[in-house]
Amino acid sequence: MTTPPAAQTVLTALELARAGRFAELKEMFTAQLRPMVAPEALRAGWEAELRRQGSISSIGAPVTEPADNGVVVVKILVSCARGAFGVVASVTGQGELAALQLTPPSATQPVAPWEPPEYTDPDALDEQDVTLGVGPLAVSGALTLPRDSEPRTRHPGVVLLAGSGPLDRDETIGRNKPFKDIAWGLATRGAAVLRFDKVTYAHPREARQARDFTLNDEYLPHALAAIELLQDNPNVDSGRVFLLGHSLGGTVAPRIAAAEPSVTGLIVLAGGAEPLHWALVRQVRYLASLDPETEAASRAAIEALTEKARLVDGPDLSLSTPADRLPLGTPASYWLDLRGYDPAATAAELGKPMLILQGGRDYQATVDDDLARWTAALGERPDVTVRVYPAHNHLFAPGRGPCTPAEYEPAQHVDPAVIADIADWMGDGA
Repeated sequence: MTTPPAAQTVLTALELARAGRFAELKEMFTAQLRPMVAPEALRAGWEAELRRQGSISSIGAPVTEPADNGVVVVKILVSCARGAFGVVASVTGQGELAALQLTPPSATQPVAPWEPPEYTDPDALDEQDVTLGVGPLAVSGALTLPRDSEPRTRHPGVVLLAGSGPLDRDETIGRNKPFKDIAWGLATRGAAVLRFDKVTYAHPREARQARDFTLNDEYLPHALAAIELLQDNPNVDSGRVFLLGHSLGGTVAPRIAAAEPSVTGLIVLAGGAEPLHWALVRQVRYLASLDPETEAASRAAIEALTEKARLVDGPDLSLSTPADRLPLGTPASYWLDLRGYDPAATAAELGKPMLILQGGRDYQATVDDDLARWTAALGERPDVTVRVYPAHNHLFAPGRGPCTPAEYEPAQHVDPAVIADIADWMGDGA
């Protein structure tokens, strides 16, 4: 039986790791990721895992799952003398590595279909596909409406803004779909919810090739179209349409509300307020600190990322600065736009009611680095509600101990308390 090309790519990467050829393994990553991948860090992570699990006894058959936009996820179970671990990788259509993780063995199982959380009532909902925008950059989305016994009932509307990266309408992360949880949860409680695929997900090639790409291009055209679509729907109260942004979606929500003053209020879930380039450095430092065995080996990669962050802040950044000298390989236009944007200050100028929710264990957006900026800018305003869930992670699911990326792997749902808090806040006349 012929091994699929993506699976063969990951098997090759695995063999390079077993042979200690980590410099060659680095070259298998995409051009954007290569500057952030240190062979020493790859070696340290691999050897630390083998010290925990013992020598490798067998390599399982690859499990492949097509993702989107030509990316294939490959999962391989590695059995060892004292246990096992998983190798999970994303492979582009060009055969390059877009992600490579050592995971718990459970992560190598096929992804089970999403199941509705208990706080939703699928029989009480109607969902329809929608298209936002026109022309080659139009994106697809979904409008979820309560199924009413009374015709022409007008519901509050909510537009969902996903976080950073090429995310689909459900904000799919591993086995989890937090935006589908939120959409169905809020619609069960009487709201009309519109969510959509980001342009970086629906049209990745066009987004990558746009040398003047900015945060506005990433969000505004489709968010503004979504607001208009909701306001024009006969089942929606056009005077009560809210924006709900998660992570980078929360960062950009004030900018969208500034562009469309008819927005009633903002709901920010784990919204980034620290400058993104420094938040990236902080996150990488945090992840490296979780394993003392790999922390030292990660220093070179952290310093390289720090230098790129300094360039973003420095006077030498211009539109002609090569993308490979900047964080994430993102073009200079994006950073020039973003470094001049203060989301918390913009929110304060709007004078609109806000609900700000934050997980206490979240390492991507944190209480100290992000929430503190929101609260400092918004002060003691009576129309701003802030709520911290001490045990919650970035996906607003509870857990224990230091949060790690592995925590996002098991199937979980947004906490029902979060859904209830959002619905109650909107219903209280926000």
